[in-house]
Amino acid sequence: MLNHPTLERLTELGLDGMAKGFRELEADPESRALEHAEWLGLLVEQEATLRQQRRFAARARTAKLRHSATMEDVDYRTPRGLDRTMFLRLGACDWIREHRHCLICVFR
Repeated sequence: MLNHPTLERLTELGLDGMAKGFRELEADPESRALEHAEWLGLLVEQEATLRQQRRFAARARTAKLRHSATMEDVDYRTPRGLDRTMFLRLGACDWIREHRHCLICVFR
């Protein structure tokens, strides 16, 4: 099958991530050494990643958050009584993997 009809068919089926991955793999000379199963695996992974990103973006829009905050953006110089090591440990989410509870109390 020719590349152009394949790309059109992927787009028709709503597999935009796979179409993008297909274009990238076609442009990469090193990808010619990959077997068919590896190629397919990379395309499926690209599609899954794109769908996950879209779901996250849609949820972020629905949440209507005023600010996009990340753990890396926290300013520890401001005197708020934050323990940096505890904050980073909580952010690593080890407590979830260990099936532990977390109770955060805020006193003003």
